[in-house]
Amino acid sequence: MEAKAYLKYLRISPRKVKIVCDLIRGQDLATARAYLLHTPNGATEPVLKVLNSAAANAETNHSLDPEKLYVSTATADPGPTLKRGMPRAKGSYNRILKRTTHLTIGVSERE
Repeated sequence: MEAKAYLKYLRISPRKVKIVCDLIRGQDLATARAYLLHTPNGATEPVLKVLNSAAANAETNHSLDPEKLYVSTATADPGPTLKRGMPRAKGSYNRILKRTTHLTIGVSERE
């Protein structure tokens, strides 16, 4: 049984969040939390929050043992892109793409 937690419209680029997801995928819950607490990356705070939520969902909704949990899935998919712009020299205009991320973390019980 897999318990999941989602975070949508996170205002960080998916490219940056995928690095953190690759770091914790397949790790035990305690190890993944330790990695996230000691990694100097801006994406670690929301990923840790979603990981804790997935662990709480597993314990509360699915009655899984918190000692046996591991991160089974961790994906960062692109969300909608906010299109902004900035005026440049000679009346031109540069497009600025503010990317968003849909984050999904699933935890399962190791057998």
